[in-house]
Amino acid sequence: MDDYLRSDARVIEALDRAWDRSRLSARGRFARLRSRGFLIVQSAVAAGLAWWLATDVLHHRNAFFAPVVAVVCLGMSYGQRLRRVFEVALGVAVGVFTADLFVHYAGSGPWQITAVILVAMALSTLLDGSPVIVTQSGVQSAVIVALVASPGQALGRWTDALVGGGVALVAASVVPQAPLRRPRVAAAKVVRKIGELLRRAADSAREGDVEGAAEVLASARGTESLLRELRTAADEGLSVLTSSPFKRHQAPGVRKMVDLIEPLDRAMRSTRVLVRRVTIAVGRGETLPSGYESLLVDLAAAADVMGRALSENASPEVGRPALLQVAAATGEVPRTSSLSTETVLAQIRSTVVDLLQVTGLDVDAAIAALPPERDRRP
Repeated sequence: MDDYLRSDARVIEALDRAWDRSRLSARGRFARLRSRGFLIVQSAVAAGLAWWLATDVLHHRNAFFAPVVAVVCLGMSYGQRLRRVFEVALGVAVGVFTADLFVHYAGSGPWQITAVILVAMALSTLLDGSPVIVTQSGVQSAVIVALVASPGQALGRWTDALVGGGVALVAASVVPQAPLRRPRVAAAKVVRKIGELLRRAADSAREGDVEGAAEVLASARGTESLLRELRTAADEGLSVLTSSPFKRHQAPGVRKMVDLIEPLDRAMRSTRVLVRRVTIAVGRGETLPSGYESLLVDLAAAADVMGRALSENASPEVGRPALLQVAAATGEVPRTSSLSTETVLAQIRSTVVDLLQVTGLDVDAAIAALPPERDRRP
């Protein structure tokens, strides 16, 4: 028992060191910037166009509402853009008209700001406004009283807001981001990460490397961000289909990506559990039978095939034959009396089932692909 406690303590210490080294790197930050580059450029161009329309076409002075509303409406995602434009425009309308009325009759000052924000947010609430509407009405009314306290220009300010919202809608509809590319890339990253984790787990088991196994586990625990990225990309793809008539032909492909979210989530969770079981076995000095390591390597290779297929806009179904071979091999490997190694085998089988569902099999067919477990322990 003491040996087990000491070995577990070594695993925990190695995990702590690995976790410190797995923090977000500069490469990860630039990758995030690249993934959002299109939205940033789109927002900047839309803001400039909204300013030009409000100042040079409509001849409004200080038309700062136009670019601000354009950026706020486009935001940093495609989700609910139509609703966001409506909410921002309504919030601005309530705020600027309320503030203009106060400035006209009471001027500007601290008590006027307090009163106008109170009234504007109360009116928005009575209109059954969402938090966005209520917040926008309060913010814009404060801006009017504090910075542009010139009565009689409420209609112009509201028009600027409508210009910004209109430009945002046109940008989102006519020049949307490709709805299928991001979900496909995100799904491929998840599958490739599964393959990487499995291969590294096999290496650490073969070498008896406790610290290496802990590093793999730390990496596995950080994969939730990949799943969040996949869900966000799928939601944005669906939003593009809703807002842009020019991308409707890609609807079947986007929906297929959406259908992959749940099986990919299960596959990643199974992989994390599998990596944890391998780490525990290595930490306790237990050697996995050679057949187990081969299963991990072959399963990683199957995941690589699926990842390449997704990145090339092909179906992950191409990885099914390799997965079926791994499934069959789980019934041929030697069994042991060690609970840790037996749990590793059980988790390999579970991961195979999850990945088979990613290739399109339903859960019953995926389970049926596994041979019955045979008790071959000595």
